[in-house]
Amino acid sequence: MTVLVVEKASPSLRGLLTRWMLEIRAGVFVGSLSARVRDKLWEHLTKHPGLGGCVLLHPAATEQGFRARIHGDTSRQVIDMEGLQLVLRR
Repeated sequence: MTVLVVEKASPSLRGLLTRWMLEIRAGVFVGSLSARVRDKLWEHLTKHPGLGGCVLLHPAATEQGFRARIHGDTSRQVIDMEGLQLVLRR
């Protein structure tokens, strides 16, 4: 399962995301995506002007079983410490 959280997203961008994912709460999307679709959506989000920030969680072959990606203006940063992803608050 993939989880995507967007901040300050335009209605058109949220509408685009609902083509592949369910919006279970304002700005929170969940779904089962292929790696290709997930990466294309992430690429589109990171180039979208006006987006406040976004966080993507998806399954991965890691010790924790998932990978986190953060982009934009958020108060947190994902760091890698000996193979574990940790969240650093600024």
